[in-house]
Amino acid sequence: MARTHPRSSGVITDKYLLPESKISQKCKISQKWKTLPWQFSVGGHLSPWPTYTSGQTILQNRKPCSDDYGKRASWQQHPLGIAKPKYLEQLENYLRKELLLLDLGTDSTQELRLQPYREIFEFFIEDFKTYKPLLSSIKNAYEAMLVHQREKIQALEPLKAKLVSMNEECNQRILAMQAEERDEISVLKREKMNLLKLIDKKNEEKISLQSEVSKLRKSLAEEYLHYLSERDARKILIGDLNELRYQREDVSLSQSPGVWGEDPVKLTLALKMTRQDLTRTQMELNTMKANFGDVIPRRDFEMQEKINKDLQEQLDSLRADYEEVCKEHELLLQLHMSTLKERDQFFSELQEIQRTSTPRPDWVKCEDVVAGGPERWRMLAEGKNSDQLVDVLLEEIGEGLLREKDFFPGLGYGENIPSFLRFDGLVENKKPSKKDVINLLKDAWKERLTEEEKETFPDFFFNFLERRFGLSDAIAWAYTIFENIKLFRSNEVMSQFYAVLMGKMTESTYINQKDRIAHLLKEMTNADTQNEGLLTMEQFSTILKNTFPLKKEEQIQELMETGGWQPNSSNSDLLNYHLLFTENEEGQSEPFVQKLWEQYKDEKEQYLQELKQELGRNPHDEVTLSKLHGALMTIDPSLDKQTVIAYLSQAFELPVSELPEEDNEKQEGTVIQLQTVLERLRLADIKRMGPREPEPAS
Repeated sequence: MARTHPRSSGVITDKYLLPESKISQKCKISQKWKTLPWQFSVGGHLSPWPTYTSGQTILQNRKPCSDDYGKRASWQQHPLGIAKPKYLEQLENYLRKELLLLDLGTDSTQELRLQPYREIFEFFIEDFKTYKPLLSSIKNAYEAMLVHQREKIQALEPLKAKLVSMNEECNQRILAMQAEERDEISVLKREKMNLLKLIDKKNEEKISLQSEVSKLRKSLAEEYLHYLSERDARKILIGDLNELRYQREDVSLSQSPGVWGEDPVKLTLALKMTRQDLTRTQMELNTMKANFGDVIPRRDFEMQEKINKDLQEQLDSLRADYEEVCKEHELLLQLHMSTLKERDQFFSELQEIQRTSTPRPDWVKCEDVVAGGPERWRMLAEGKNSDQLVDVLLEEIGEGLLREKDFFPGLGYGENIPSFLRFDGLVENKKPSKKDVINLLKDAWKERLTEEEKETFPDFFFNFLERRFGLSDAIAWAYTIFENIKLFRSNEVMSQFYAVLMGKMTESTYINQKDRIAHLLKEMTNADTQNEGLLTMEQFSTILKNTFPLKKEEQIQELMETGGWQPNSSNSDLLNYHLLFTENEEGQSEPFVQKLWEQYKDEKEQYLQELKQELGRNPHDEVTLSKLHGALMTIDPSLDKQTVIAYLSQAFELPVSELPEEDNEKQEGTVIQLQTVLERLRLADIKRMGPREPEPAS
């Protein structure tokens, strides 16, 4: 829409916007203008319109130095109620109209609302020529600042979105931490309640014991009073009995006929002596009563002493139990405080770790991706760490990709290519199942063990495939099986076959390990005299110790726990030992056999580390035949000559017939590095034959 300039019919210039000092200088008027906030009117004279009404300056095309200007110097007498200048009204009407049009629109923004004000300001710039550069610079400065602020707001928009996402993430973390802390607090509260209940129970026991002691003391006092009364009654009874006896004697004397014939003097003397004896006896009796009046019988005293001793012992034991409970309570409080400190420390460490480390993967997401669903994934992930789960997931992904391949590219006829893979061109992918590959590998091992003339394992493998599938399909099956066993490293049968096929493990290692397992099963079968397939835990432990005499007690306990033994179980519990040696359809052994294999590898690595310490710590140290022979005999004195020769042949890759004899100068000439010796021995079936220090003969 075209916009019209809202100016009046007269021409308005910027000359009338000069300050009063400039006007006085230009007109050479000596008197000073009063600096009041008045403006020029449309007629050319000073406008009485007050500046506080609109704050705008309305000018007409009049010069302050003209004659008409001087004639109208009486502007001070004009009233203040004069109407607005016409130009001001036009500008206000124009601004109101533009703002009304913008408000009626549906997409009006703050940027568009500035446009009318911008145009009004441009009108002022165009009309006031003298101040046009200054006003233009002001306008440009504000425009540049608006552009800068707009760009800054646009630049801050992504940061705002990022801040919102980070705020949500932090809130989620805080909620998760609060949930964990609530669980910990609930557990600690339950522990606290249990401890408080225990303390209350002990206090109740203490109160009951104190009441029992008070009852016993009360009964003891009653018994004491009872015995005192019995003593007094006994004294009275004795006195009555004596009195009756004296009366009876007097009566008998008076009635006796022979008494009258006695001499009265003699009788008087006898009576006097008897009374003296009575008086002395009475005095002794009184003395005895005075001295032993409060004495109780020894039998009662001993009985009461025994009862008191028992009660004292019970009280001491209860006091000791109470003190022990108090100490345990204090220890529990200290433990509780230390646990709180450790919890706070672990919580801060957890926050730091969560802030700096990458989050752990959520393996539950793999349930819907892996073939077989959640049940198969739980079976695959059972007992595995994150590294092993990554291998399992890679195997599952690789299995799908391997199924999609119809052909394999031939590797050529290079010297570094294994003999059974030397082919140029495309090779068909036979796409067998995992179970078929495992059964095929088991058949290959059976045929290898029955083979009379031993050839290299790669050549045997290719000849076996030729005999099984024919010459035309042998190379295709070789590539197919090789890709499968290279992929499925977590499968026991495939990984061991791949290691032997690629020279990473000798055949003797695999065969000897199978022989050891078969020997262990035979020992268990011999111990099972009832042929029920069951052994007691005591028999199981004895067989393990006899079969593996060099294993430590911790290793035997690990094997027993893997086999099903629990620390709280008795030695008479029965074990079905056949279940320890079974295999599933994919050839995976039970955890017991896997634990035997893990212990074998750990023992081999420990044996090699001891050998390394004897030969030198630097991997680049040179090792001779004699030096290696001496180190082997030092760490394992029980080695026989044949085994030592086999180890030397494996380490120096020399046939047994070419090994120099002992004390031969040629032994010093054959030198290889220590690292090479250890790597070659690690491939072989090397193990300890006896303790490092043989037991002294008794």
